[in-house]
Amino acid sequence: MLQTRSAGKSVFYMAGGKIDPGETPEMALHREIREELGVGARAVSELGVFEAEAYGHTPGTQLHMTCFLGELTAEPRPSGEIAELRWFTLGEYAGMDEVAPGSLLVFQRLHALGLID
Repeated sequence: MLQTRSAGKSVFYMAGGKIDPGETPEMALHREIREELGVGARAVSELGVFEAEAYGHTPGTQLHMTCFLGELTAEPRPSGEIAELRWFTLGEYAGMDEVAPGSLLVFQRLHALGLID
């Protein structure tokens, strides 16, 4: 699964961000993918809603994210605040010194569905 690392941070997260007023989760997905990866997305379907403690925030801050499956329209490249992109298997991500709990939940779901190694 593709993960992004923002400039000045050491942990990798999924591309994405907050939903702007008036946006649906899918609209926010398309905007964030363009902003952070410089590409579009197609064949998008909802994977599910995930909740976890927000990494790097005040303890007790909860993350609520709607995640999607889809195909990128071109080769992604770091854009906006993104400094680095990297593809991971579940084992590679889980073995990192720092992992985002929300991303790890998504990795585990995709692995359980047989969609990633």
